[in-house]
Amino acid sequence: MPTRRELAIWRGHIETYDILRNRLEARLHQDSELSNGDYRVLLALSEAADHTLRSSALAAHIEWERSRLSGHLGRMEKRGLVRREPCAEDARGSQVVLTEEGARAFRASTVPHLQAIKETFVDAFTDEQLDVLGEATAALRAHLGLPPIIPEVKAPASKTPTAGPAAP
Repeated sequence: MPTRRELAIWRGHIETYDILRNRLEARLHQDSELSNGDYRVLLALSEAADHTLRSSALAAHIEWERSRLSGHLGRMEKRGLVRREPCAEDARGSQVVLTEEGARAFRASTVPHLQAIKETFVDAFTDEQLDVLGEATAALRAHLGLPPIIPEVKAPASKTPTAGPAAP
């Protein structure tokens, strides 16, 4: 069972994260008329080869259920941000393609969104605090079996010895 201190830290983290996320999402929508979901889809497609991903790969990448993604893509298609095309190698699947309008909307949203991240999150910390936060994030991701996001930050060594070699 977590201690009172551990629960207080957990609650403070979760409640603060929710407020931060809500404020960033509101700024994103105010500045660009994109939702956080729109931004996540557009970001994934902008980074993909040929700005195209299979819908199943896109759902996995942004960690959404395929049914949720399908409905969201329908709304994005109506706004001209993406289009869906049949998948050449699998008739049951579809490819999601970033349109020129989607690329334009994403580019226009990026600078204001990054500025909001800096003002709302980064500016709250010293460089040393950011380093500690990066290390804590790396440790949590490693504990959850997730790949590192911040390549230059290493998760601290495990507190308990393991039998055999460490996993890659």
